[in-house]
Amino acid sequence: MLGDVTFGQYYNANSFVHKTDPRIKILLLIAYIVAVFLAGNFLSLAAVLVFLIIAVMFSSVPIGSVLRSIKAIFFLILFTAILNVLFHVCSETDTVYFWVITKEGLLSAAFLASRLILLVTGSSLLTLTTTPVSLTDGLESLLKPLALIKFPVHELALIMSIALRMIPTLANETDRIICAQKARGADFESGNIISRLKALVPVLIPLIISALRRADELGDAMDARCYWGSKDRTKYKKLKLSFRDPVAVIFVGGLITGVVFLNIYYAQIIAFFAAL
Repeated sequence: MLGDVTFGQYYNANSFVHKTDPRIKILLLIAYIVAVFLAGNFLSLAAVLVFLIIAVMFSSVPIGSVLRSIKAIFFLILFTAILNVLFHVCSETDTVYFWVITKEGLLSAAFLASRLILLVTGSSLLTLTTTPVSLTDGLESLLKPLALIKFPVHELALIMSIALRMIPTLANETDRIICAQKARGADFESGNIISRLKALVPVLIPLIISALRRADELGDAMDARCYWGSKDRTKYKKLKLSFRDPVAVIFVGGLITGVVFLNIYYAQIIAFFAAL
């Protein structure tokens, strides 16, 4: 169900990753994404997977909570894999294969699916170990130089934080509406695609109304607390770097170095193990 969506949710724990500065975590997530895209073979992707497993272990977040984030993009992964299997270009002969299943197509589909899974699970780990308030403070601090050109840094960080927080809220709300409609006899599973899309109309309308109502209530709550944006605002908690932050930077730096090394010497490594 949609209630299993973990992206945007926070898992409370007292771990190394939780205590790392949010600014560093955001930058390291960007570096992690770069490492995933730099990975050019399954061996370098395996190095990224090992790094992710170690990060999850240091975060004290249950592995099930991280893996549940894959449910949100399951159909995207499946659709991408099918396209790569059925439409593939052979790198050696530049031959384009249509509706023909080849070994290269299967390997390409598996590679891209693995890359998507690593991207989503790594990104969900950031929201699972960082509160929305900390994310807002970290984003605002990183984007602060843009304030010199009159860019609304605080407002942008606040919008992103609210959007992240609303993802699990709206997912739970959608779950409740679907259950209520099923109790009234609605059928979302039978029929063709057009029938299923029509069945979603009774879900979308109350969901939009609920989202607008929540937005209105949030605006009233902010007005009641005299919120006026970044003007003359002070920080209750100031972000400070600790010994964990350079350790995390070195760790991610080692990941990128390892990925580049495995990309360069991939053929030699495979040949070495094949000769054993």
